[in-house]
Amino acid sequence: MSTCKIEMLSKVRSVSWPDAVLTAVLAALVLLAWWSLWLWGRSPQGHLLSHGFAHLKMAGVNRLHFALIATGGWTLMTVAMMLPTSVPLLVVFRRVVCGHATAWLLAVVIFGYLAVWALAGAGLQLVSWLLHEGAHRILWPAAAPWIGSAAILAIAGLYQFSSLKYICLEKCRSPLSFLIAHWRGGNESLQALRLGAAHGVFCVGCCWSLMLLMFIVGVGSLSAMLGLGAMMALEKNFPWGRRLSTPLGMLLLVGAGVALVAGIRA
Repeated sequence: MSTCKIEMLSKVRSVSWPDAVLTAVLAALVLLAWWSLWLWGRSPQGHLLSHGFAHLKMAGVNRLHFALIATGGWTLMTVAMMLPTSVPLLVVFRRVVCGHATAWLLAVVIFGYLAVWALAGAGLQLVSWLLHEGAHRILWPAAAPWIGSAAILAIAGLYQFSSLKYICLEKCRSPLSFLIAHWRGGNESLQALRLGAAHGVFCVGCCWSLMLLMFIVGVGSLSAMLGLGAMMALEKNFPWGRRLSTPLGMLLLVGAGVALVAGIRA
């Protein structure tokens, strides 16, 4: 093992009070995101957090307004749901780079992570729109909502069995190994940005299909956010989390079938 890796390991094992400070700051940021979504959902503009045809029609009427609403809601949701799942990596990172610029480097890592999720949100928004719009154009309009929902549930369920998901989960479950592989010295700010972006890519690889489910219930559904966020945190951060993938996939596929049957009978 190289001297650099040995030094990293020794730093990682040294738990100190700054870990508690970092955890508290991240918790405050996450709680602020939850609180903001709660307030938004109960404001006169709360309906804008919902998804479906009323939400998607806004894209055709006022694209700038739609983009701002979608980006703001998605970013808050990402901070509320996904940032907690990255706490282990951020704590390990703080221990390794502790120094006068630690706060700045942590902020850069978080920025890179959220930037990747913002891009993923735009892509998922496009997928959701194409599914609903395709069902609306190809089939009878009244069937589009439940067919789009069934398609999203089926996509999310099938991805639970994907080998790509398992590869990404393994990367996310080993924060120290991930840090050793991506932190090689040089321009620390640039490397922090790359580290956050790389972590975001693997995190998206783990969780994009479950986040796609939010386009069924809407960003304003805090109970759905809490349930999915807890599920993704368990999958990502615990060795036994992989055991949840198969039953969750089966449950989602059953949900897709139920949505189709319910829609046909309606």
